[in-house]
Amino acid sequence: MWEYTDKVKELYRNPKNVGVIEDADAVGEEGSMICGDALTIYLKIKDDIITDAKFQTFGCGSAIASSSALTEMIKGKTIEEAQKITNKDIVDFLGGLPEEKMHCSVMGSEALEKAIASYKGIPVEEKKEEGEIICKCFGITDTLIRKEIRENNLKTIEEVTNYTKAGGACGSCIEDIQKILDEELKRTHDEKPAAKKTALTNIKRIQLVEKTIEDVIRPRLLDDGGDIELVDVDGKKVYVSLRGSCAGCVSANVTLKNLVQERLREFVESDIEVIEQK
Repeated sequence: MWEYTDKVKELYRNPKNVGVIEDADAVGEEGSMICGDALTIYLKIKDDIITDAKFQTFGCGSAIASSSALTEMIKGKTIEEAQKITNKDIVDFLGGLPEEKMHCSVMGSEALEKAIASYKGIPVEEKKEEGEIICKCFGITDTLIRKEIRENNLKTIEEVTNYTKAGGACGSCIEDIQKILDEELKRTHDEKPAAKKTALTNIKRIQLVEKTIEDVIRPRLLDDGGDIELVDVDGKKVYVSLRGSCAGCVSANVTLKNLVQERLREFVESDIEVIEQK
């Protein structure tokens, strides 16, 4: 069951700034009722300062709370200041959101971006996300997926789905999302300056592998009814066996590469290779 902060509950039960500004100076729309979530934000602007903001949303409690929070955050700010607000700022204002509901904060920041674009006279068709449609179910482009991966340091398909909804319906785009993730993770790795690290001894490497599996990886798998067993460590090759619901799952290879291997590379060594032993 998802845990919601008191602030999320408060703004869901008693949202602020709900409604329409008939003579709005800027309007931004994001999402689609067909896809389950939609938001329209209205701005009243004077001398480049947002004097009023209202919203209409179709969606869950997190969508309502995120939209309400956004309107509260931007009132009184200049256009330039509002333009710097990200979905992370919305989440911080709310005191957090469940990972599965992060896309609600992204919807808010995207709607604001479109509203500001309309105020600046940028045609809507020019402001639409360019790029190739990756998730046809929700109309999510590779441009948006890459943006959220970079801004929120996403590492797994599950995280991409939580932030963008891509891959959350029929699942036919999972392979394409994986390719984008691989490209972005490689880009991040290539851009990161090489750090001088003391080479690990075999004993230290094994200890770190065991700790990372126990503290970081296993809890994630247990949440989904799965588990993992460390079989052997041979130099930088780590042999594991997936258990529970993870064993024989069609996404097992994705789990191995994007959860197990990536977390071990993050917390142990950057060139560790994870190999499944059935």
